[in-house]
Amino acid sequence: MSILQRIESPADLKKLSPEEFPELCQEIRSLIISVLSNVGGHLASNLGVVELTVALHYLLDTPNDKIVWDTSNQAYAHKLLTGRREQFHTLRQFGGMSGFCKREESEYDAFNAGHAGTGVSAAVGYSEAHEQMGLPHRTVCVVGDGALTAGMTLEGLQHAGDLKKNLVVILNDNQMSISRNVGAISAYLNRTFTGEFYTRLREETSQLLETIPQIGEPVKKMAIRAEELAKGFLLPGLLFEELGFRYVGPIDGHNFEHLLTTLDNVLKLKGPTLLHVITKKGLGFEPAMKNPVWFHACSPFDAKTGEPTKKATRPSYSAVAVKTLVDMAEDDKRIVAITAAMCEGTGLAAFEKAFPDRIYDVGIAEQHAVTFAAGLAAQGMRPVICMYSTFLQRAYDQVVHDVATQNLPVTLCIDRGGLVAEDGTTHHGAFDFAFLRHVPNMVVMAPKDENELQHMVKSSIHYECPVSVRYPRGASLGVPMDATPEPLPLGQGELLRDGDDVALVAVGVLVHHAMEAAERLAQEGISVAVVNARFVKPLDNELIGTVAQKVKCLLTMEEGCQMGGFGSAVLESLSDQGLWHIPTKVLALPDIYIEQGPQDLLREKYGLTANGIYDQAKALLARVPLHAVMD
Repeated sequence: MSILQRIESPADLKKLSPEEFPELCQEIRSLIISVLSNVGGHLASNLGVVELTVALHYLLDTPNDKIVWDTSNQAYAHKLLTGRREQFHTLRQFGGMSGFCKREESEYDAFNAGHAGTGVSAAVGYSEAHEQMGLPHRTVCVVGDGALTAGMTLEGLQHAGDLKKNLVVILNDNQMSISRNVGAISAYLNRTFTGEFYTRLREETSQLLETIPQIGEPVKKMAIRAEELAKGFLLPGLLFEELGFRYVGPIDGHNFEHLLTTLDNVLKLKGPTLLHVITKKGLGFEPAMKNPVWFHACSPFDAKTGEPTKKATRPSYSAVAVKTLVDMAEDDKRIVAITAAMCEGTGLAAFEKAFPDRIYDVGIAEQHAVTFAAGLAAQGMRPVICMYSTFLQRAYDQVVHDVATQNLPVTLCIDRGGLVAEDGTTHHGAFDFAFLRHVPNMVVMAPKDENELQHMVKSSIHYECPVSVRYPRGASLGVPMDATPEPLPLGQGELLRDGDDVALVAVGVLVHHAMEAAERLAQEGISVAVVNARFVKPLDNELIGTVAQKVKCLLTMEEGCQMGGFGSAVLESLSDQGLWHIPTKVLALPDIYIEQGPQDLLREKYGLTANGIYDQAKALLARVPLHAVMD
C-alpha cells in the first residue's frame, strides 16, 4: 500500500513522519497527472502547491481550523488528503467531484470559490466569526500572487490589518497567474526605485562606473542585479507591513525543512501575518513547467509527452472573434484590446502578436478593465474588452455607471457565454443576457454561427454605443465564411423559415438546434417559422410581432437563465404589442446553479437541443385551444 492510500483524512497524515512527506508528494503528483491526462483540469498550479498543502494539513486541526483557498482551483492535493482519493477520477465530470472547493462536497472545503480575489475577504470573515463566537480555531488563506492584482484582495488585506485579529495569509508566489502578472503591485514595488533622489543617484553612479576601465561595466551589472534582489526580498515586506501584516519570507515552498518550521512558527503568532512562499508551477511534470499557461487549465493530454490528445478541427469562436478584430485593427488605429489576465483564454494572444502596443492586460481587475475602456472611449478610442461571461459579472456596476450612462462606444466580447462544461457552477455564463439587456443604451447580440459572429464584431465597432457580442465556448460550426464582414442593421433579426403553426424564436447557438427541430416537425406536416433574433436588445419587435400573429403558438429558446433573459424580452414585446392571446413558452436554463458536465450532456438535460425543442413545440401545440387551431 502506498503512503497516499493510507490517508483517509488529515488525522492519518499526522501519523506520518516528515521524512515520508517527499514520497507522499511524489505520489500525489503522479495521481494528479494520471487523472488530469484523462479528464483535463488545472494541472500546473496544483503540482506547484503540493508540499504547502501537506504542511498545512499536518500542522492545522482541519476541519476545525479553516483553510480558505483563493480561487480554489489549486486544491486538488487538498481533496486527496481529505477523504476524496477514491472519487478523484471523477474530477470535473458530470455527477463527480468539483474542480473547485465546494462546501456541499466536504466539511474540509471552507468556502466555495471559482473567481480569484475572494479568499482573503472570506478568511477575514471566518477569523472574525471565530473571535465573536469564542472559538479557538485558526484561519489560513492561501492566495496566489496573481490575485494580488485583484482589488478585492487588497481590500481584504487592508481590513484584516485594521482589525488586527489572528489570520494567516499565505502568498503562494509562483511568479505567474493565468497569464503573465501585471498591475499596480508591480508599480508599487518599484516606487522607491523611481523616486527623484534615487533616480538621480543611480544615473550619476552609472555614469561614474562607466568611466572606470575594465571593471566599471561588470560592477554596473552587479548594481542592477542588487536592485532587483532588493525589490524581490525587501519591498514586498514593506507593502504588507504597511497594510498591518507581519511579513515573513520569502521561503522555499518545496523544502519541508524550511516550510514546516516556519509555518509552525507563523501559526503561533498573534495578529495578521503574511507568509510569502515561493513555488514552481508544474513541478514534477516537465511539459507543465515549460508551458504553465497551457497547463493552467488544460484539456486531456498524453501523460508521457504532455501533448493534447484531442485537437480541434475547426477554429473556436474565440479565435474567429479575435481574427476579425485583428483584421479590423489593421485599418482602424482606434481599436485596442483589453483583457483581465485572460490573454490566452480569450484568444487575444493573436492580437498581441499583431499589435503588441495596442493590447492591455490589466490583471485580475475586471472592474478596472471596464472603466479603463470607458476612459479610452471617451477620448475617441474604440476599446474592445474580451472577457469570460462569468468574470464580466464582477464589473456590472462599471458597465452601468461608467460605460452605459455616458453611452460610450465600448465593445464587450463576451466569451464562454452559456454552458461551459467541466468548470461548472461558478463558470457557466448564464446571466449576461439578463444583466445586460435592462441597461439603457446597451446593445446585446449573440450570433447563430461563426460567420455571423464576424459580422457582429464588425457591427460593434460601427455602432456608436456600448455593445456586447456574446459567443460560446468551444469549436465553431464549420459554416462557410463571408470574405468581408459587414455591419448588421441595428436591431434587425432574420426570418430563416416561414410557417403558420408554431414559431421557434431563437438566439445564439440554439438557432441551429431550432432549425433541426423545425425540419423534424415539418416532416410531420407541422408548418414552422424560425426566427434568428440576433439581437436580445434592441429586439426586432416588428419581425417577432409579424410572425407571432401568423402562428398558433410561439417558443423562445436561449442558452442563458430564464428569468429576465431573452425569452422575457420576447414576452414583454408581445405584451407591448397587445398579443396576449398567443400561447408562449420560454425555453432556457432554470433558476438554479447549473452543475458541471459536458456541454452536450447539459444541453440535453435542460432541453436545449433539437430534441428538446421538438418536444416542447409538440407539447405547446397540444395545449393550443381547438378554436385557435381551426382559425
